[in-house]
Amino acid sequence: MRTAIEPNRWRQDTPGSAGWPRSPRPDAANKYFMASADCHAQEPNDFLSKRMPAQYQERLPGIVLGGDGSKLQKTEGFRPIRLSDLKFEGEDLLRSESGKTPEARLAALDRDGVDCELIFPNKGLTVWATPDTQFSQAMCRAWNDWAWETYGPYNDRLSPVACIAAGDIAGSIAEIERAAKRGFRALALPCKPVWGPPDHEQPNYNLPEFDPLWAAACDADLPLTFHVSTGRDPRTARGNGGAVINYTVHSLAPTMEPLVNLCAAGVIERFPKLRFGSIEAGIGWVPWMLTAMDEAYRKHHMWVRPKLKQLPSAYFRSNGFASFGEDKPGLDLMREHGLAENFLWANDFPHHEGTWPHSAAAIERSMGALSDGERAQVLGLNAARIFRFPVPQRYLRTPA
Repeated sequence: MRTAIEPNRWRQDTPGSAGWPRSPRPDAANKYFMASADCHAQEPNDFLSKRMPAQYQERLPGIVLGGDGSKLQKTEGFRPIRLSDLKFEGEDLLRSESGKTPEARLAALDRDGVDCELIFPNKGLTVWATPDTQFSQAMCRAWNDWAWETYGPYNDRLSPVACIAAGDIAGSIAEIERAAKRGFRALALPCKPVWGPPDHEQPNYNLPEFDPLWAAACDADLPLTFHVSTGRDPRTARGNGGAVINYTVHSLAPTMEPLVNLCAAGVIERFPKLRFGSIEAGIGWVPWMLTAMDEAYRKHHMWVRPKLKQLPSAYFRSNGFASFGEDKPGLDLMREHGLAENFLWANDFPHHEGTWPHSAAAIERSMGALSDGERAQVLGLNAARIFRFPVPQRYLRTPA
């Protein structure tokens, strides 16, 4: 089977890594420890229906026929999506078919030089796509059951996140406690606690009513993650440019909101052990976000509540993180803004916007200006610290 067709040839372009003390190449004797902070499961179609109560079966995501006989993707919180007959080939087909069993995932990780991964839902990203928080929590529990049954025995390398429907605070606390007992390494919360467009009447993470949830996460010692496209339907623009507009504006950009909520509202002052971060939204915007938060705090001091002991940016630097795949502008700003301990690399396997199976080339294209120590932090050591991944002894030796 062909593994590289013309639209994907650019993925293999690289300036190389001559002069680097270590390498991202999977077969290198001096390879970096590499932890992908954002990968996705390949769930079977029935992972929800086999585990959900009867009362919810008719509301689950699925395929329906439109009035003209066309197939539509039905999801409670999304507009209906017309399914195309697009057929993948080459690497695009390989990505869409890869990683369907734990054994296949381990082989895929080895092929890309990745030592361990954090696994987020794929089909399961719809577990938050409803304003009904009880329904959402039931889907989260079903995902958690399936994910732990599937990946729990491989948790040192294949680590699923535990999904939490944060709008249901009591249910979230119970699910956090259950996740901690099982051995999950991280929690996944939606970017907004209640699904849908902006509504000031709905609760948000800046409000003190979420303090019991933060306390539960601290007690469990589990970091919070906020994945792109989990607060509202990102497929907002239609027609010309829609695929680009929706990805850039309605998927990536809103992931900033929960981070600002936690930094600006005094949450980290009250819960200094709480670790939190964005997933798959890139990092180039992080220095701007930190600067904008501090500017607002200083210049709008007459309106700001609560008064903080530090500037908002300090709480991100001490407790926050952000994952990226290819984001050279963000890496170019990393050292200047003191963020080498906050950024986490990911190959986003098996998504098409990810770098698998050519992650080494992508790393060589974007990380040439970093020091060896900075590359080691970003490629894996930061994720190992935050998510408690074991680092094999061979990676702890200082390169010659």
